[in-house]
Amino acid sequence: MSKLKNKIEASDETINDLLKDKKFFIDYFQREYRWEKKHMTTLIEDLTSTFLKSYDPSHSRSEVANYSSYYLGPVVFSVSEDGKNSIIDGQQRITSITLFLIYLNNLQKTNPSKVSIESLIFSEKYGEKSFNMTDEDRQEILQALYNDDDFDTDKVEEETIINIANRYKDIYEVFPEELTTDALPFFIDWFIGNVIIVKITAYSDENAYTIFETMNDRGMNLTSTEMLKGYVLSRIGDTNRRNEINDIWKDKMVKLHQYDATGDINFFQAWFRGKYAVSMRQSKAGSENEDFELIGTRFHNWFKDNHEALFNLNTSDDFYYFFRNEFTFMVDWYMKIHDAMKVFNDQCPHLFYIGRWGIAPSLQESLLIAPLKSSDNESLVYAKLDTVARYIETYTVRRSVNYRKFSASSIRYTFFNLIKSVRNKNLEGLKSTLLDDMNSLPENFDKVSEFAMHQQNKRFIKHFLSRITSFVDEAVGRPTNYVSYFEPKGKQFEIEHLWGNKFDRHKDEFDQQNDFQHWRNMIGGLILLPQGTNQSFGSDIYEEKLEHYIKENAYAQSLHPEFYKKNPNFVNSRDLKEVEFEPFPIMKKENIKERNEIVKALCEKIWSPSFFENDESIN
Repeated sequence: MSKLKNKIEASDETINDLLKDKKFFIDYFQREYRWEKKHMTTLIEDLTSTFLKSYDPSHSRSEVANYSSYYLGPVVFSVSEDGKNSIIDGQQRITSITLFLIYLNNLQKTNPSKVSIESLIFSEKYGEKSFNMTDEDRQEILQALYNDDDFDTDKVEEETIINIANRYKDIYEVFPEELTTDALPFFIDWFIGNVIIVKITAYSDENAYTIFETMNDRGMNLTSTEMLKGYVLSRIGDTNRRNEINDIWKDKMVKLHQYDATGDINFFQAWFRGKYAVSMRQSKAGSENEDFELIGTRFHNWFKDNHEALFNLNTSDDFYYFFRNEFTFMVDWYMKIHDAMKVFNDQCPHLFYIGRWGIAPSLQESLLIAPLKSSDNESLVYAKLDTVARYIETYTVRRSVNYRKFSASSIRYTFFNLIKSVRNKNLEGLKSTLLDDMNSLPENFDKVSEFAMHQQNKRFIKHFLSRITSFVDEAVGRPTNYVSYFEPKGKQFEIEHLWGNKFDRHKDEFDQQNDFQHWRNMIGGLILLPQGTNQSFGSDIYEEKLEHYIKENAYAQSLHPEFYKKNPNFVNSRDLKEVEFEPFPIMKKENIKERNEIVKALCEKIWSPSFFENDESIN
């Protein structure tokens, strides 16, 4: 037995090999699941883009075995004498893989070519099924997700449970639409058979923890940023100038790392893609990586190969002045962009909005940077940033109310072309270019009249209602804004159904429970109320709740007839006169439909293209 305790094994395993009919126990010291949206988004984008490099609709499924593989990293297990598998390192990834498998399994339920992956999610013993991730705290949320049931995270406080629910929603939002139909079984085959993990198994806790510490404490490889710095400094001949750029560089890197551990890498990728990249890999099998992808992997090599042709950097003076001026300008504004995404800034409010509901950072950050010029003054830069952010938010809202997703893989080529078309534009040209693109979008707000909340779009509904509610408040002169509803410092706001969840009350209009639920969730039947307020009378009949609504925000108050008599600012508001508000003393199916039309009119006002038609310039 002593020999077994000293044994360490390592093997390359597919997702199928690693998880099929297995049980894993999560060690106490890494029990919490802490992945953030950026981690899940990056994983899904990497997986799907790698698959799409090989996928061809003319292929048979057996050809998937020859597709490119994807390396997901190592995991470390400790196996006890009784055969119990404990995860020492890799719990975050295995949890994320499990969530992705649950999503794929739900997605393929209506697909005729279903791939059997249930045994990778749970195992069965003595007729009882249990999830492979053995942690009692997770069972309820995993079961709800597996059954595609609703799960209310507002009623739980555990960090892991909330993160699991939110990361599952992230998967829903970023998984490409083009992979949800005919390509889906191909992708699942590839995911479970071509994604590789190095499984390291130790037969004593001591050895397992030694491996864990070695993997996490001894990474000394130079990053792309450090190699780029070395190359840049080597091209500056004057010692004083080289030291000056080195000091500037170190100062900026420290500040970038305060935003994110990979803030420096994210900046260079956004800068080089936004201002200099001219090519992107085609979305077809066998295509080679181009500028966009090369910047994403080894941007220091890409810069060395392209600084003469794309940057016009040849001499020592070129390098010195470029990194003293252009680099400093861009890195400072990159950080200001992130500041405005975190803290509401009246000079560029739309940056804050797309910080909550935008496109993939790999595209969004580059598009924001693309039109900026170091000769622009502060007010002009903010105007450009807010203009681009306004376009992005309009795009995401239009797509969302039409039940269209916007994963990076499905919009990357379109947005890369847009990045190139707005590069270095003045404000007037920027607005004109974005207006032309907006007018070419197939999605508009006509579908708002059919738009409803479902299990996976609640985060968007909260954003959407926060924008509408704050717009109406501001139009009548109230001192509230989007932050007041989406991220208030005190009591939070929740989505309130105008109809209580009481099917029996509505049998005069609905024969089926599902039909009632669909109409109950229609956007016209939803408002925002402070946490606790909606819970106290949420199941009451509408006519009784109406008397409470008169005390809330202006959008909720607009349901009540008395609001129109006592609020001339509302009745006479220039911003609201085209919306045609009306009170609703009762709320039947037809009234929900009428309320939908009010929401549509608000959308056309808030996200109107008329802003981009304004040729006003800022010097």
